[in-house]
Amino acid sequence: MKTYRNGRNDMNLMHEELARAQMSARLGEAHELRRGHHLALARRMSRKAELAAQQARLALARAI
Repeated sequence: MKTYRNGRNDMNLMHEELARAQMSARLGEAHELRRGHHLALARRMSRKAELAAQQARLALARAI
């Protein structure tokens, strides 16, 4: 038994493959953006922690 594809079915398959590729690319971009956001957030939190530690050391030095 032979299966014949018509042109319309081939075009549908091409469009589906293109949609999958675009969706995959967009998911990858979103992942990279989230990673960058988390990295920036971690840097801000680190700076805040360093500032708080410095202020605590100064307060301790003043109290002595």
